[in-house]
Amino acid sequence: MADEANMSESELARQQKINDWLPITSARNAKWWYSAFHNVTAMVGAGVLSLPYALSQLGWGPGIVILILSWIITLYTLWQMVEMHEMVPGKRFDRYHELGQQAFGPKLGLWIVVPQQVVVEVGVCIVYMVTGGKSLKKVHDVLCPSCKDIRTIFWIMIFASCHFVLSHLPNFNSMSVVSLAAAVMSLSYSTIAWAASLHKGRSPDVDYSYRAKTNGGAALNFFVGLGEVAFAYAGHNVVLEIQATIPSTPEKPSKGPMWKGVIVAYIIVAICYFPVAIAGFYVYGNTVDENILISLEKPAWLIAAANLFVVVHVIGSYQIYAMGVFDMIETFLVKKMNLPPSFILRFVTRTTYVAVTMVVAMAIPFFSGLLAFFGGFAFAPTTYFLPCIMWLAIYKPRPFTLSWFANWICIILGVTLMILAPIGALRNIVKKAKTYEFFS
Repeated sequence: MADEANMSESELARQQKINDWLPITSARNAKWWYSAFHNVTAMVGAGVLSLPYALSQLGWGPGIVILILSWIITLYTLWQMVEMHEMVPGKRFDRYHELGQQAFGPKLGLWIVVPQQVVVEVGVCIVYMVTGGKSLKKVHDVLCPSCKDIRTIFWIMIFASCHFVLSHLPNFNSMSVVSLAAAVMSLSYSTIAWAASLHKGRSPDVDYSYRAKTNGGAALNFFVGLGEVAFAYAGHNVVLEIQATIPSTPEKPSKGPMWKGVIVAYIIVAICYFPVAIAGFYVYGNTVDENILISLEKPAWLIAAANLFVVVHVIGSYQIYAMGVFDMIETFLVKKMNLPPSFILRFVTRTTYVAVTMVVAMAIPFFSGLLAFFGGFAFAPTTYFLPCIMWLAIYKPRPFTLSWFANWICIILGVTLMILAPIGALRNIVKKAKTYEFFS
């Protein structure tokens, strides 16, 4: 018995040592404002720049309704996740899949949550590699139109080079400066996007009708627009991981400061999303580009500055999403494969991950076409309705109460989004596939 007690004590000590090393649980001294700018950096991604384009596919009325509904639903599901982080006294669900295991059981919880989370986090990292590379290229082309054209893949390599350094920051708290800079930049380029659009003014022949001239085409484009809006709200995938960095005691649980940060973040999200979507569509109508900054041509210095801000922002966003993947990989290697926690292990895994996302981004720099497809499949569940299913499974609210109704409405809307968005996206991918070139 004594041996067993000693063994369990040594095992506990080993587990504690591992937790002190893993990126999500190694530092628990974050302030509420860390939560604010981490959430802004995770949420306000390059997706904000495609919102005017999404609005052109959804139309004025449905588009505004879907934007507002998405903001309300995702704020509600985010509140649920913040509440569920410490619903078991003395235990913290530091990772999305741990909450899934509590709701659905140890095995099923993993199978439901992990594949979706991996698709979202790795997908976002690849998209941001492409976005960063393309934005750098745009800065170069705008500031030096007569210079020799440099292919996008080389800009992606240049963008990736900083991640080979930054990815070795050990945890969320150590990257707070990068995240703060990214959050400030997202507010800056969003403001430039809508202010420059309004300054340009609406052209006299602006057209707000649907792009597609057939009913079928308009319906499929509508589905793509849904996927693009879903992609704009992907921050839930790292919200428990962000909350895990905040200190917690029975008297002062982490949900207080976390929720404060989330509210500030969501106000900033609204300030970024709504003016960009509405002003961009108002000025350009159905001719607006997939990226609103590409529709803006003048003044050159402002467009270059906005694209540079996008680069700084996606550097921070990439790191936020990569940290979740690093935690999964390192947990697996250390806990399941029993490899000792070390600098070498971390260096090899993280460098390999950055290299893989870089190569995939270089091979298919049209990844944004796959975005609405993945956006519907994985982003909709993890953001719109998986927290509601977990809430119903864990808290079991009485049927026909307000909580019961709210959760079922979110689930029905989320499942509809998950089914429709990939259909439209698949058609777009097939249409564009004829002109795609690998490593272009």
